[in-house]
Amino acid sequence: MKILDSKFVKAFVKMADDGFKQGWHERNGGNLSYRIKADEVESIRSRLNAPGEWTSIGAGVPGLAGEFFLVTGSGKYFRNIIVDPEVCIAIIELDEKGENYRIRWGLVEGGTPTSELPTHLMNHEVKKRVTEGKHRVIYHAHTTNVIALTFVLPLTDEVFTRELWEMATECPVVFPDGVGVIGWMVPGGREIAVETSRLMEKYDVAIWAHHGMFCSGEDFDLTFGLMHTVEKSAEILTKVLAMNPAKLQTITDENFRDLAKAFRVNLPERFLYKKD
Repeated sequence: MKILDSKFVKAFVKMADDGFKQGWHERNGGNLSYRIKADEVESIRSRLNAPGEWTSIGAGVPGLAGEFFLVTGSGKYFRNIIVDPEVCIAIIELDEKGENYRIRWGLVEGGTPTSELPTHLMNHEVKKRVTEGKHRVIYHAHTTNVIALTFVLPLTDEVFTRELWEMATECPVVFPDGVGVIGWMVPGGREIAVETSRLMEKYDVAIWAHHGMFCSGEDFDLTFGLMHTVEKSAEILTKVLAMNPAKLQTITDENFRDLAKAFRVNLPERFLYKKD
């Protein structure tokens, strides 16, 4: 099978294009990665390039040793992925220690995987462990309304989760564990990767103040849907705050408890605090 004909590559390209069409990927903003299943690797193995030189990841991820990932390229534009995927994305292989990678397909005009590769891989390692291998997608986008809220809301998990939950009834059902928030940090390095992976121990959504959002999920549809739901909630909240910062009515803590019973989800009590 040709690599570009494989189902997982087509789904990856579609998700990237969907994100661009939402306006989340200006210029070369954002990145996406997928932990490829063993049978998917075997279906394309004969089409992979001969092994090349190893390059340091910049972080150790022993829990991912020997695995293959489909990733966006550093400096590549999401708007061009659907036009010429072999130029914009790559399949990489990790070494037996999870310390180095090598490109096995893609980036045919040169380049390297996303500069956020340490963050992606450290998040993949955490989510592989805490979900027993179910999560395979990590997605980072510059979601406009979420970014806007990081300038006006306290940068705490409790406040962001509660405010986003209140904007739409589906929110606590779609992300019942809430969201984590990180104050501004320099992107692309090990420090922000460590902080993000710490949040991913308990959340599927991590918000980077003044930058964007990271989401994790089992597949492309669930991960995109999670990102889309959080950003839609943020859009509603920005409109509410613009009209009248003092809400006249909202979904209450007791309403959330009733919702949790009806949909059989567990909502942490620390997000259901009484508001003044």
